[in-house]
Amino acid sequence: MKNTETPNKDQHGSHSMDHQKGIDNHKKAASHFEAAAKSHLEAAKHHEDGHHEKAAKATVEANGHSNMAIDHQKEELKHSTKS
Repeated sequence: MKNTETPNKDQHGSHSMDHQKGIDNHKKAASHFEAAAKSHLEAAKHHEDGHHEKAAKATVEANGHSNMAIDHQKEELKHSTKS
């Protein structure tokens, strides 16, 4: 493939808007999954310490991050399967 035929990049080497949106969705999903994992670990620690209300709060937070991550995954799936 010639340099002028590089997919999804303009003449300056930048990604197209659609391509960049896909990259952003992946990064946002990953960030939310990392935050969800952190909150789950926090919830486990609170349960171990007998602080069940704090554990419940961390669990709700983890669930929210998981839902946001899934939303970004769905957006990327729609984006990547468009014709």
